[in-house]
Amino acid sequence: MYNSEFNKSKCRIVVDAMGGDFAPQNAVVGAVNAADEKQNFELFLVGRKKEIQSVLSSANLSFNEDNIIEADEVIGMDEQPTAALKLKKNSSIVVGTSLVRDNKADAFVSAGNTGAVMAASTLIIGRIPGVGRPTIGQAMPNETGISTLFDVGASVDSKPRHLLEYAIMGTIFTKEIYGINNPKVGILSVGEEDTKGNEVSLEAAALIRKTNLNFVGNVEGRDILKGTVHVVVCDGFVGNIIIKFGESVLDFLKFKFKEYAGKGFFNKLKIGLVRNSLKSILKDFDYQEYGGVPLLGINGISIIGHGSSTPKAIRNMVLRAAEMYEKNLVSKITNSIKQYSSLT
Repeated sequence: MYNSEFNKSKCRIVVDAMGGDFAPQNAVVGAVNAADEKQNFELFLVGRKKEIQSVLSSANLSFNEDNIIEADEVIGMDEQPTAALKLKKNSSIVVGTSLVRDNKADAFVSAGNTGAVMAASTLIIGRIPGVGRPTIGQAMPNETGISTLFDVGASVDSKPRHLLEYAIMGTIFTKEIYGINNPKVGILSVGEEDTKGNEVSLEAAALIRKTNLNFVGNVEGRDILKGTVHVVVCDGFVGNIIIKFGESVLDFLKFKFKEYAGKGFFNKLKIGLVRNSLKSILKDFDYQEYGGVPLLGINGISIIGHGSSTPKAIRNMVLRAAEMYEKNLVSKITNSIKQYSSLT
């Protein structure tokens, strides 16, 4: 049973130790590594205590066992999210998000069932007043640095007001986390002309133009990697397709390099000579470097990771949660949404 009086002197991060394809091993190791690296937050692990203790012991990791929160149920990666939340009240996802709701924690980090984490974060932690739909954003490398795409799958069939919210929240996130002052915002469309797009994107553009956001209008798919804007806004259906395609590019390039090297000794030699350079270049496309994706628009911090997250990815997810807390993102988003509430 957890201590109801958590230390409130610094950020309190709860990690879902049972979340992911390689849980609890990767979740526990990655989270504890993050806590050992940074001392600006307090770490809690939620899940099956005996399994967590076993990982700590086998990996020779030092951790305060008073900060292990028992949750004996696990929501599987293939379970239907909302049904699982109702049936498994003592799952690591439900217990972890409930702690944030009850102000006993400030952030929840999980590589578990994505739909369940999003549903629990939205329904249990709750939305920021005025937010119609929370959004998840994915960082993508480009020619000038990083573009962040909102939304990439939190919801589909977005309305114009939702795209406005994504633009507001994406701007704050990009400014605070990536240090980009007055980030440029664009709506993903089929042409850069203001008249191009569907009914939703055209109406959303009209709304965003009424704000003081640095809105440049429409951008096309090629502009994401060119770095034309810092924040790309789109419906979650489209955004999810884009990032899934983007994730496949890295594996495809590795396949092509391997195929090329396999055609002969000299090809293999040429690949070997540039191997380190290639690894350095492709590193920017590795999801582990960015960790998970933040769910913006909820009244707390929730970071969602890949089911296949490595300890390195979990570590970066935890550090991102701590950074969001330090930058006071939830409060800044709340104030900004309130500022533009009259537009919708």
